Amino acid sequence: MRPSVSQWLILIGAILILVGLLWPLIQRLGLGHLPGDIVIERDNFRFYFPITTSILLSILLSLLLWLFFRK
Repeated sequence: MRPSVSQWLILIGAILILVGLLWPLIQRLGLGHLPGDIVIERDNFRFYFPITTSILLSILLSLLLWLFFRK
């Protein structure tokens, strides 16, 4: 039986709440400020692109989903 769209939305919402609650711990781990994350600061401008953090989180999430959905 495939999960419905409402179940997926509830799951995504629960994950976002969990990440929000764990955000202080995540910041202490240094996620978002890893080497390779791009930060450009000018007078009235700041551009931030966390490419290394995004790649790391993508790999971690892919592994977790693979473990969760494998048969």
